[in-house]
Amino acid sequence: MTRRTRGSPYAPQDAADTEAMLAAVGADSEEDLFDIPESVRFDGEFGIEARSERTVRRQTERTLGRNDDLTEFMGRGHYDHYVPALVDDLASRQEFLTSYTQYQPEVAQGFLQALFEYQSMLVELTGLDVANCSMYDAASALGEAATLSQRVRSVSGDRVLVPDQLREGKRAVLEQYADGPDLSVETYPTEDGNVDVDGLADALDDEAAMVYAENPTVSGAIEESLGAVGDLADGHDALFVLGSDPVALALLERPADVGADVVVGEASSLGIGTAYGMGMGIFATREEYLRQVPGRLVGVSEERVPRSGTDGSSGERGDPRDATGRRAFTLTLQTREQHIRKERATSNICTNQALLALRAAIHAATLGPDGLVDLAEDCVRLAEDLAARLDDVSGIAAPVHDRYHFREFQARTDQPASAVASDLEAEGFAVHVVGDHRVQVCVTDANEPAIDRFVEAVEEVA
Repeated sequence: MTRRTRGSPYAPQDAADTEAMLAAVGADSEEDLFDIPESVRFDGEFGIEARSERTVRRQTERTLGRNDDLTEFMGRGHYDHYVPALVDDLASRQEFLTSYTQYQPEVAQGFLQALFEYQSMLVELTGLDVANCSMYDAASALGEAATLSQRVRSVSGDRVLVPDQLREGKRAVLEQYADGPDLSVETYPTEDGNVDVDGLADALDDEAAMVYAENPTVSGAIEESLGAVGDLADGHDALFVLGSDPVALALLERPADVGADVVVGEASSLGIGTAYGMGMGIFATREEYLRQVPGRLVGVSEERVPRSGTDGSSGERGDPRDATGRRAFTLTLQTREQHIRKERATSNICTNQALLALRAAIHAATLGPDGLVDLAEDCVRLAEDLAARLDDVSGIAAPVHDRYHFREFQARTDQPASAVASDLEAEGFAVHVVGDHRVQVCVTDANEPAIDRFVEAVEEVA
């Protein structure tokens, strides 16, 4: 074999190679391969005046000082909970911050164990058998569930049914995922913030590959018909996918108990707080779909050693151990296209949110089972109390949906909702506008101290 001496290990082609490739595609130069508008094209000069560090810091502070100081009562998929200082302290340890992907288990046992615990937490909360060690966000997890519906043998058809109140951004991502395998994303009706079971039954047929529902729903209402949705999906041999989050799952029905095949959602409600777009998707499913799960799974070694009981008895199987007698963790399943043949890959996701999954695991462990349930109960209590207080305000009716709510609810306004939201912004508060005369309000332990001031502001502007 002749040793190649041209180029470098990172860019092995030389000028002759580049010229040949350009000729093959009919381009005169590498610049011809890109269509970059003149307004943003780099011309060799940044046009930034050199400044001292002190000057830059002062200018940055002035710029940031122009930001509105708003107390947010906003949700719809992004939720702010108090994150204990312990989470920042542990997650900021050098061995976690400098870790990328845990390809070398011999030097990443701590991180791998944390991810294993994160997966175990989701398995316990969902009642399903398998959870991967996180995805980009809830929207991408939903998209991955749609493509999964095409890979499982028990499912046929190309229709993906979602509620008509699905958040627009989430649906847009789902449609991007559905475009490749030619899936059709269609809606079924909702009524009073919940699934219209009869409407869903009419929408279902043998061409339905997947039915998606949420609990809580995008409006914050707790879904009361999940068992019926699961039965309908099962009756048409369609995958039942349920959207939720770890805090809600601590209190609500376990997805496995209502027939869910896959659980997706947003786990950033633990360990992250308000991240303005950054998310961490969850994906859990049944063991029969193990080989079709996107992303990666962390597992523990199966080698076992004899174990003696406290009564002197012994068994042939004990706790999983490595050759040195310690539990060993590793990436046991890697199904993305970088790891296996492209035609067998289940996902082209380039990475996962391992550091965020670590933070979620630490946060959940810090709260403990009882603390997580207490937090979830607060999400119900706070929403119920705030809705009742707003309902006493002239010009406001809350909640719109006659349901139990989790974290958030919608309120009807006599005045145009956009005007109410604008006036509230001037008072220092932010809410979602979801209709001509409808706003959505989210309350958690993070903004609970501002509830009194918020109600006073609503009384002023409503």
